[in-house]
Amino acid sequence: MAANYQTIRFRRPEKKDAPTPTKPKNRHSGILQDQLRRAQRAPWVPSWSTAFRLILLMRVAGAMYSNIQDCDEVFNFWEPLHYMDRGHGFQTWETSPQYSIRSWAYILLHLAPVKLATFFLGNDKRPSFFAVRIFLAFLASFSEATFYRAVVDKVNYRVGRYLFFMLLFSSGLWSSSTAFLPSTFAMYANTLAFSWSLEPTNNSNFRRTLLSTLAFATGAIVGWPFALAVAIPFVLEELVLRGTDVVPAEQHFSWLVARFGRLLTAGGVAALLFVPVIALDTLYYGKLTIVPWNIIKYNVFPDSSRGPTLYGTEPPTFYISNLLLNFNVLVPLALISLPALAITSRVDRKRLGDKPPVGQSSPYTLLAMRLAPVYVWLGILSKQAHKEERFMYPVYPLLCFNAAVALYLLRGWFEVVFVSITKSPYKASRTNLFSRFTLSVISASMIFSISRTLALWEYYHAPMTITFRFETEELPRLLNATGHITLPSPNNKTSYEDDENTPRIDYGPLKDFGLRLCVGKEWYRFPGHYLVPDGVRVDWIKSEFDGMLPGHFLETKYEGGLMERVRGTRVVPHGLNDLNKEAAEFYVDVSSCDYLVDLDFPAHPRVSAYEPRYSVDEKTWERVTCQKFLDVSHSSLLTRALWMPGQRWQQANEFGEYCLLRHKQNVARKEKENKLR
Repeated sequence: MAANYQTIRFRRPEKKDAPTPTKPKNRHSGILQDQLRRAQRAPWVPSWSTAFRLILLMRVAGAMYSNIQDCDEVFNFWEPLHYMDRGHGFQTWETSPQYSIRSWAYILLHLAPVKLATFFLGNDKRPSFFAVRIFLAFLASFSEATFYRAVVDKVNYRVGRYLFFMLLFSSGLWSSSTAFLPSTFAMYANTLAFSWSLEPTNNSNFRRTLLSTLAFATGAIVGWPFALAVAIPFVLEELVLRGTDVVPAEQHFSWLVARFGRLLTAGGVAALLFVPVIALDTLYYGKLTIVPWNIIKYNVFPDSSRGPTLYGTEPPTFYISNLLLNFNVLVPLALISLPALAITSRVDRKRLGDKPPVGQSSPYTLLAMRLAPVYVWLGILSKQAHKEERFMYPVYPLLCFNAAVALYLLRGWFEVVFVSITKSPYKASRTNLFSRFTLSVISASMIFSISRTLALWEYYHAPMTITFRFETEELPRLLNATGHITLPSPNNKTSYEDDENTPRIDYGPLKDFGLRLCVGKEWYRFPGHYLVPDGVRVDWIKSEFDGMLPGHFLETKYEGGLMERVRGTRVVPHGLNDLNKEAAEFYVDVSSCDYLVDLDFPAHPRVSAYEPRYSVDEKTWERVTCQKFLDVSHSSLLTRALWMPGQRWQQANEFGEYCLLRHKQNVARKEKENKLR
């Protein structure tokens, strides 16, 4: 009988070569690469849709509540738009056919939201003002969200996330994104152009060249021609850097010719934008007009008696100081971005990704070209004697990008130091020191930005507030007192629904009153005719200012439309000049004013021959409404720049009274004359 057993044989293991250690895969193909936690899930970044909606929420809030920062926005853009819409408004010398340095094509782009608001909401002008701003908010949100996602995809997840929060809460973008200015339009265009140019250049990617060139050209031709200087690094990259092309030495010349030809082709397509712009400007000025060239000629080639310096000069530090107000801790970060990149290439080289094949452009070079526009723009503007805050608008989002890159590189340095001390990349991957560092910087920037935004509202919003009170309180009171309308008693209003059901006030009868609203020394804070109902004429009274003030466009019928406006835009107005010389015919006597806007500082009164304290002349004037307004010269630097809750903070500030005054005798007489019997 066979034995019931089993046998086991042991085999000696075969000799195998040890597996070659593999380097952790890069999480994505961006220029900058994380060195810790590369095998883990990527950090959270919002999608384009989420980013767009969040940015839009902030930009629409800015559209509704931000101040008008610059009188140039009112008199050179809001007023000409109002003229195109309503047939009357203020005119500056810039829109005179004699000088023609403002583009009617750019202004007319904003007429569509005005007409939509009128169509859906009636003939009230105030909704049209905010419709334009909300339209601008959409443009800003689209460009910023597109830029943010391009940074996420082409640079780094974390850099994109830092950029998103910098854009979202920036005080500078709160004001600039919805400003009706060519420099803001150039900002939209440059932001989109930069989004498309983040891809490395190569001869097979004509889409990058065409879209970026079109965007840069749109910002310059339709908006502001000087903004094209932001494209200098892009042009150099297109013509000089190989990007991802590998070019044998014998083919270098043909490669260079192909690059030049491609850029010229894209430039030729972009130049077609001149056709509609020149056509519209020629139509409204009544002669062949190339506004971008007129702007360049006036600013770059002025004669001894003309030029932008007539309107003020500032020291070279002006832009740095202004940027610190609007971007706080992000400014030093943005300015050290290029040096930080150079240091990173030495101490943390792997963060710049894999070395490219021989002949291709390195990530270091590509990133340096993308950081360069802010330096180029700041350098060019700082050398100019005439400086304005709005001139920096075209690079505001790019400044945030530089700051985000610098913050990421600084984080990388801390990681290198931590690993060198602990000798443990694992510990470095587990610690939260690095995330807390970046969170603290972003949080500090957000807090300072919100504080600055609140300061702008609390300290300087009075001009827009009193025009709102004028339209919604004083003029209805006047119409009610004369029997043209019947206002419900305040005690009878019981709910929000009652307000909604209350009929809109018809301001039409005001045209028979002949009301005149006067502005003196506060002319440069006048927010525009869109915030003053039709039927009220706005005029200037003499103040200590002795320069050129806007005149009135030749009035045309509201029903006449755009072709009727040609009669006014082609007329060379009398009195307007480019020498900043005063035109006495633009003033009216203060005794003819029914209402007056004036600023008074009771704690530190300032009186002169042309600027008496109207608000304390109780025999002639009575106060309709007064709002607090910061007295900058008697407030501390910190507390006037930022707003913080609490009485202690505000004790360092002094405030004046920004008032709407009513001429007792004139208004009483007009009430009597226009009373319905």
